[in-house]
Amino acid sequence: MIMTTIFDLLSVVCFAGTALAFFRFSDRTNKTLIQLMAPALAFAIGNQLGNTGYTAFALILILAGASYVALVFRHNPH
Repeated sequence: MIMTTIFDLLSVVCFAGTALAFFRFSDRTNKTLIQLMAPALAFAIGNQLGNTGYTAFALILILAGASYVALVFRHNPH
């Protein structure tokens, strides 16, 4: 599969950033991993919405997922 839209690229970059942040800035517990499942799902759904033409909803969902990731790592005691 080839990334054909900006939403494909944006969601993959956000997901990869989340995975890197998990390994770099967390204590790698199951609790942190479970907290990061919601934004991963938001990136996937935002990608699908963006690919079908719902640009505003897709951007809001991807931005909300990225903001949640930032909050998780901001409050992480590591």
